[in-house]
Amino acid sequence: MIEGVELFPLRRIVDERGSVMHMLRADAEHFQGFGEIYFSTVNPGVIKGWHIHREMTLNYACVAGMVKLVLYDDRERSQTKGQLQELFVGDQNYALVRIPPMVWNGVKGISASPAMIANCASHPHDPDEISRLDPFTDRIPYDWSLRHG
Repeated sequence: MIEGVELFPLRRIVDERGSVMHMLRADAEHFQGFGEIYFSTVNPGVIKGWHIHREMTLNYACVAGMVKLVLYDDRERSQTKGQLQELFVGDQNYALVRIPPMVWNGVKGISASPAMIANCASHPHDPDEISRLDPFTDRIPYDWSLRHG
């Protein structure tokens, strides 16, 4: 795992009426604060990335479909500088992923229908606090192609 990235399995309560999917509670040990909650959809095969936040901690949960979430650490003082991390989250692996500030991240939709990600961010969105890179940049050593085997 990249330093500071945390994965918390989430509870899903299912019965014949449907389901309740927990995400984050103010009384959870890992709750750090609240800035805003927003939802983002990712179409099948589409890559959204790369982006990085200077101050915001992300708390992602893929509540519908599946995504490949890729993280890259290029923080100078990090013990995991230069490491990549892939996480597959959503219907088949329902979990909260906490991403600290200054860790590059991107997602690829890997389900047959659009995936939906909820983010309970530590700060309200500020366009001056985010930086973006093309998903195919040479700056991050990652190949988004489907790998077999």
